[in-house]
Amino acid sequence: MADTHFDYSQVEAILEKYPKNEISTIAILQDVQEKYNYLPREIFPYISEAIGVSEAKLYGVATFYENFSLEPKGKYVIRCCDGTACHVRGSMPILEKLRKELGLSESKKTTDDLNFTVETVSCLGACGLAPVMTVNGVTHGAMTPDKAAALLEEIKEELAKEAQE
Repeated sequence: MADTHFDYSQVEAILEKYPKNEISTIAILQDVQEKYNYLPREIFPYISEAIGVSEAKLYGVATFYENFSLEPKGKYVIRCCDGTACHVRGSMPILEKLRKELGLSESKKTTDDLNFTVETVSCLGACGLAPVMTVNGVTHGAMTPDKAAALLEEIKEELAKEAQE
């Protein structure tokens, strides 16, 4: 059942917090995603057996809800709004600047070092601050390509400091 290369101890700790039944499915998947920044494929058979829910049903939940991801995401998830207000006020040049700085594209959303993921969203609900982006859920309004690049540089410096510790 278990892949010998995957450490299931974190998943086991999450499973211990919840009743072993279908009602716990979403909460368990949310906690696993919070731990790994995505839902590793290895966890599905493990969770399936632990809570008595089919793998197909687990995949169904994971693919139905937009907040779940089956692909690895970076430590920093940057979401650029491309709703009407943001688009009209110049969100696309911001997105292009971020992608260029990080070597990403529309199809490649996460850096190889898993430090950054850049996504577009339809609306972040902060139209009055347009153009807007979030970094790990923190809203940054009135963005420009240069402000976005400066924010990215701050994050990279923080990552470099963490690497030295």
